[in-house]
Amino acid sequence: MQDPVLSVRNLTVHYIKDKTSVRAVNGISFDLADGETLGLVGETGAGKTTTALSIMRLIPDPPGRIMGGEIYFKGKNILGFNKYALHRMRGRDISMIFQDPMTSLNPVLKVGDQIAEVIRIHKKLSRKGASLEAIKMLEMVGITSDRFNDYPHQFSGGMKQRVIIAISLACNPKVLIADEPTTALDVTIQAQVLEMMGELKRNFNTSMILISHDLGVIAEVCNRVGIMYAGNIVEIGTLEQIYNNAFHPYTKGLFGSLPDLDVETDRLRPIIGLMPDPARLPPGCAFYPRCPERVNACKARSPEARELAQGHWVRCIHASGTGEKL
Repeated sequence: MQDPVLSVRNLTVHYIKDKTSVRAVNGISFDLADGETLGLVGETGAGKTTTALSIMRLIPDPPGRIMGGEIYFKGKNILGFNKYALHRMRGRDISMIFQDPMTSLNPVLKVGDQIAEVIRIHKKLSRKGASLEAIKMLEMVGITSDRFNDYPHQFSGGMKQRVIIAISLACNPKVLIADEPTTALDVTIQAQVLEMMGELKRNFNTSMILISHDLGVIAEVCNRVGIMYAGNIVEIGTLEQIYNNAFHPYTKGLFGSLPDLDVETDRLRPIIGLMPDPARLPPGCAFYPRCPERVNACKARSPEARELAQGHWVRCIHASGTGEKL
């Protein structure tokens, strides 16, 4: 990979309350190349949103605490930024589309003013100049200029999401983090929003991290995919490597639980059990209690990441450096 625009190394995040430590993210590492879209997939509670909030330095403290690791943006460690550097970074260098469009906008401010505010902060424009830029952004996401003075409650869910995307891209950030941006939308609106996001990403040459639990959405948008489980990436690779040559038992389980229109079957094959309580993670491999391929050694130690093919990494005791079973 070329020099990454964003690099996360051994990030560890805990939520601590009443002497209980919830291990939300456990030593996660990944890179994001310039212009690339990386998908993070996993069940609810896998640590996807916590990872995104850590990159933005928006972990609520207390109870959240970044216990260790580094997050490099263009070679600078975000975890060392003071509040002024973070203020400059958010929106200008790295932007985030939050999960729920219904609650992400200020209900008492006009949508045009909310876009213009970001532009005024980072581009140092006059109020009039920022408003003109905001109108351009609205039109770019398919909203006419005459809606500049409308309030969020006057927009549908899909239109609100378009406004949020306009805010996120208003200052042409290098990295866009989209946390399940289509979850609250119906299927037809999902497709429109994803198509628009892809087009804007290409126009702005923005790198993107797309967080989702929907493997279909990931396949439509992403270049690379990271499969998350219990606060770590258990498998990461190109779209083809993950979708056509999945190795980790959890990754194979995710695909096995999806219906296949080409195969006639009476039942799906769900992954047995539930994700472990992050406050009581089992020793060794976190997937051990649910894994159909487990051996005794899985319980004894946590597996290291190994490279099966160029760019295809797996955390599984069955993976050797050549991809052979041990």
